[in-house]
Amino acid sequence: MALQLEYKGQTGVPVEVEGLTPTVLRGMSLAEIEKQPIFHGNQKLPLAEFFDVSGDADDLRMEWQGELAGVHWIGTKMSEGEVHVTGNAGRHVGSEMTGGEIHVSGDAGDWVGGEMRGGLIHVRGSAGHLIGAAYRGSPRGMSGGILLVGGDVGNEVGHTMRRGFLAVGGSCGDFPAINMIAGTMLVFGSSGIRAAAGMRRGTLAVLGQRPPLLPTFRFGGVFRPAFLLLYLRQLARLNFAFPEDLVDSELAIYDGDLLTTGRGEVLMRAG
Repeated sequence: MALQLEYKGQTGVPVEVEGLTPTVLRGMSLAEIEKQPIFHGNQKLPLAEFFDVSGDADDLRMEWQGELAGVHWIGTKMSEGEVHVTGNAGRHVGSEMTGGEIHVSGDAGDWVGGEMRGGLIHVRGSAGHLIGAAYRGSPRGMSGGILLVGGDVGNEVGHTMRRGFLAVGGSCGDFPAINMIAGTMLVFGSSGIRAAAGMRRGTLAVLGQRPPLLPTFRFGGVFRPAFLLLYLRQLARLNFAFPEDLVDSELAIYDGDLLTTGRGEVLMRAG
């Protein structure tokens, strides 16, 4: 039986639940879990002040329920188990996680998967800015794992991404894959300005409306990339929707950013 945490708070002040992972809570009684400290603004309070707790933590499955858009850091630094969020979630979902799975049935805020290193995050709705990105001053962002957002995302998705696989079912804002070091990012909608600015290596595919590319990218030809079919099959297994015509589509490749190493690539539909 899963551990169920139903949000009962009615506050506009952020609630932060950093550190409440399946591993940390495993083996605790419900009374012990209810006493776990969380933050309401700058106040440290017991979990039971804002959540009704039931179930069992021993099977490493947590179910967060309620209107959680103001609840932040869900699943941060988790290493195993499953976290399921019914509805919306706040900022920093799955930040720095190394393993396990997080599933959000609604939308999420900024910094989903910030500097994640492993595991799976699947947000069925939309998300905010800086998805899979590096925190300010850090040398790298996402460096492993799978990060999926079914809807739209904001600016700087995949900022300084190092490894891993990131897919966006809708459109993204400005600066996707900025300073990308390596890894693969698929955007099935459109993109804002300055896509892949400062890219060193890696792949950004914008598969909706063709984005306005910087002049520091050089056209390299048209082809049907075999690796894309592998990613599409993996997305199908993960119940992630994408346009089926991509299976037979030709893509144009642009090499860059020539202001850095020029060893990255931006893919888009040919024609």
